[in-house]
Amino acid sequence: MRAAVIAAVGACALLLWAAGLTIDPFAHSNIPYYAILATAPLLRLWCLRDGRRWSLVLAQVVEYYTLFMALALIGAVSSYPVAGLSQGFADAGLQRVDELLQFDWLAWYRLVAAHRSLQLLGIIAYQSIFLTPAMLLGWFALMGMRREAHRFLAAFAIAAVLTLAIYSQMPAVGPFSYLWHGPIPYMPFSELWQPDLIPALRDHSLTVVDVGQLRGLVSAPSFHAASATLYIAAAQRCGPLRWWLTAIPCAMLLSTPVEGTHYLIDLILGAGVALVAWFFATLLVRWRVRTALAAG
Repeated sequence: MRAAVIAAVGACALLLWAAGLTIDPFAHSNIPYYAILATAPLLRLWCLRDGRRWSLVLAQVVEYYTLFMALALIGAVSSYPVAGLSQGFADAGLQRVDELLQFDWLAWYRLVAAHRSLQLLGIIAYQSIFLTPAMLLGWFALMGMRREAHRFLAAFAIAAVLTLAIYSQMPAVGPFSYLWHGPIPYMPFSELWQPDLIPALRDHSLTVVDVGQLRGLVSAPSFHAASATLYIAAAQRCGPLRWWLTAIPCAMLLSTPVEGTHYLIDLILGAGVALVAWFFATLLVRWRVRTALAAG
């Protein structure tokens, strides 16, 4: 996995260069990431040297969390040059597919806008995208399920690559920007960044990516939907926690159309991406096991 992260950093750097974007290494918003990168390896090394049961578990937790954070951060940063290198918007086509599926995004939005309780529950569910993997990876570390942790992390990385590749061919501003006109009764969690941010990336009026202020740019496929699908798949290996770790991503899926301002087809594509990623991650893990057995 470390080699994959290094390769991802290289690919992200090439994308930034191709799009004429840079990251200010001295920005104050980078300090938390520098702190994690500096302390995580030291903490893991100390835990491994300590050798006690809980120290070894903590070492695995640190490793898994750091890898997940790195993959998520690289994917989010990479979405900026991908958006900057893209052309046009696919909203008209995505909305037509939603109409064929008989999904009324405006009705869904009006329902949420009219009920404060749905708004609060939606925001909590939508933000659980980082809570659920923390629980999953913590369980895998506690139970010594290193193979399952690596499969999940590999699937997450593959899903991110597939999502960005597809997104480059169908960038969109999302249904909120495309369909809603007039006063805004409720501002979703994802707000209205795409209509201004994507053109700014394309015409190079924005050239510096602030890592501490990353905004969601990807519409189709929905990476929240891809993540939720991966979480549900991984949760089936979590024994008594599987029901909680299945229910939370399901709630996140329900919140994503409004809070993530996504078309229904975005969610369907995201789920499809996740299933493909899980399949290939499983093949990769099996190959590594066979290779290790042959070498041993």
